[in-house]
Amino acid sequence: MIEISKEAAQWFKKELDLKQGQSVRLFARYSAGGHIHPGFSLGIQSDHPVSPGISSEAEGITFFMEDQDKWYLDGYNLKVAYNSTEDDIEYEYEPIAP
Repeated sequence: MIEISKEAAQWFKKELDLKQGQSVRLFARYSAGGHIHPGFSLGIQSDHPVSPGISSEAEGITFFMEDQDKWYLDGYNLKVAYNSTEDDIEYEYEPIAP
């Protein structure tokens, strides 16, 4: 599950210059860090879904992960919130109870 707060969705709209009806892809990318998977972090880009595995909508924007990237959230729900102090988004990975 992906949950995007209203404030986070507004941040995406501003930062990526998104209009109503557009989409944001969340994807696994190679990274020096990584919270739940060492060597990987979450990337974002304005894109159109091809084979979405997970999606949700907030503020008229669709947020999705392609089927090939779903492994990144295996066992977790993703919550995206806005941090007003840093004017940035934050990811919270909530373990899914067995």
